[in-house]
Amino acid sequence: MDPESLLAGLNEAQRRAVTTDGGPLVVLAGAGSGKTRVLTRRIAYRIAIDQTDPRRVLALTFTRKAAGELRDRLRSLGLRDDVVAGTFHGVALTQLRQRWSERGIDPPQLLDRKVGFIARLMGRQAGVDPLDVVSEMEWARARLVDGATYAEAARAAGRTPPLEPKAMAALMEAYAQEKRRRRLVDFDDLLALAIRDIRSDPDYAAAVRWRHRHLYVDEFQDVNPLQYELLSAWRGNTPDLFIVGDPNQAIYGWNGADPALLARFAKREPGAEVVELLDNYRSTPQILTLARAALGTGKGLEPHRGDGAVPEIRSYANDVAEADGIAEAIRHANSVTRPWRDQAVLVRTNAQLVVVEQALTAAGIPARIKGGAGPLGTPEVKTELRVLTQPGRDLQYLIGELDSAIEGEAGEQLTQAEIERRSNLAALSRLVHEYLSVDPAPTGPGLGAWIGTLRSGEVAADRDAVELATFHGAKGLEWPVVHVAGLEQGLVPIGYAKTGAQLDEETRLLYVAITRAESELYLSWAAERTFGNKTVRRQPSPHLGNLQSVIDHLRAGHRPMDWKAQVSQGRAALSKSKKRPVIEADTDDPVFVALRAWRRTRAKAADVPAYVIFNDQTLRAVAAAKPANRSQLGRLPGIGPVKLERYADELLEVVASAS
Repeated sequence: MDPESLLAGLNEAQRRAVTTDGGPLVVLAGAGSGKTRVLTRRIAYRIAIDQTDPRRVLALTFTRKAAGELRDRLRSLGLRDDVVAGTFHGVALTQLRQRWSERGIDPPQLLDRKVGFIARLMGRQAGVDPLDVVSEMEWARARLVDGATYAEAARAAGRTPPLEPKAMAALMEAYAQEKRRRRLVDFDDLLALAIRDIRSDPDYAAAVRWRHRHLYVDEFQDVNPLQYELLSAWRGNTPDLFIVGDPNQAIYGWNGADPALLARFAKREPGAEVVELLDNYRSTPQILTLARAALGTGKGLEPHRGDGAVPEIRSYANDVAEADGIAEAIRHANSVTRPWRDQAVLVRTNAQLVVVEQALTAAGIPARIKGGAGPLGTPEVKTELRVLTQPGRDLQYLIGELDSAIEGEAGEQLTQAEIERRSNLAALSRLVHEYLSVDPAPTGPGLGAWIGTLRSGEVAADRDAVELATFHGAKGLEWPVVHVAGLEQGLVPIGYAKTGAQLDEETRLLYVAITRAESELYLSWAAERTFGNKTVRRQPSPHLGNLQSVIDHLRAGHRPMDWKAQVSQGRAALSKSKKRPVIEADTDDPVFVALRAWRRTRAKAADVPAYVIFNDQTLRAVAAAKPANRSQLGRLPGIGPVKLERYADELLEVVASAS
């Protein structure tokens, strides 16, 4: 490999990330900034200049697919298969098997299906799904939380435990004891055992660290504390560590990931060097302007593509009309030179995919749900379908029972997993009610055959088709044309997001969805949405107000990404003027004047136009209502959950001081 050829085509920041000596090195890589290119080029470059032994490189990713793609990229640069690239769990298991073999220890059995195991430990507990318990245990283990600290950790994180906290803690202890008794280990145990082996044997630790002395970690914002502990054990005191990630794409906190491990890495290690990759080569300036507004920050990615179409926000009477409108927009965007695969429809939840897929199939547009069959492929729906499609069953009665179960009881506290399961079952209920309305003599087998016809349009992985995916499933992917659907309160942000951390993660999820688009972006919401057999009125996502303001800004002919320049020019003009700027309206209302002054300060700090914080209409509503608490503030127009969480305390303080 020629070192100079490995640097060809890199911008200044990318080149610095590839060539910088020493470490640890933290690369904050924005969406579309070429992070994988930098990661693979750095590995290859340091090998090419003899600063790295390829046999001593360990590159960590989060999926086997990503590890395979990393190896393929390295091979394309001229490297053989000497570099170890794998997942945390895969590398830990390999390490343990070697250790067990060297010491003559019979390996424990891997417990890869925990739900049944946990269900037997739980016994019969009405209304508690063992899958929820398993998910909660995995979250706790990822966060280094044991039975003794579970209750406090769950409360601090805003968790809704499937069991009462003391019962949850006791079950965690019983699970650990039963595994030890039966010599079983689960996937989290693999990481914990690998850590234990390294920390308990200095000679073994030295050998492992010599073997993997050049460490690289991709998608570091998704690392959880347990994985970080293992990385620290592998690393020891070596500074030869390269981590790359994007704090703005940290969307797995619900699963135990801790984005603070990336955001605060340089503060924990003062010797760390930080390189920011802010040059975006994927999206048009118009799309990146919207992405910046979604995050609510003036700092963001810098575009390197030419201008494109201004993104659009479309509203529809109901979710069926929205899905039909998306199908029409997809057909309009399709052309001889643009295959179907150049377009994607992204939604917040799995259950939303059904109505979109139906609309595309009816319009003759090939569509493929990323990762499988969507809600119809989930365990809860498969189980319910087996009951519903049996011969001789009373479908009307069964669907009534299902609808009652989906609706639940008033005031019922549900886990995130249970809410998602009920949403998937509601998608099934909707299909069953549709079948009942078209078949005058409905039967279980008839329902099965009818649903089979809905699935008959599935497209093989190698065929040209529009991709349907959730926001989470779209991470790491990109398409020329993206349709983001269902932008409604309760979905974006999701209804169970209550804490500041959860709402911030929901904001980042929307940012991820927007930044999947290269050339065209369409956003939509529906005024009514059907859940099972119930039609519910909907409100637009609180994010849409800001996004519409930006779209208006672009349609007025203002240059994309010019916010900072316009704000700076406005400040310069004010500083030169000897006259105090005059507020055009409501100058006799001291609360409104104080609110506008607060908004100016906030906008200046964020380097964004004032309307991105709040528009005048919202400030007037606050000034008129003079809310005294969060509840009163949250009922005012323009104050959605995200802005309520972000600005409530400051707004209430301004109102109280100026009243």
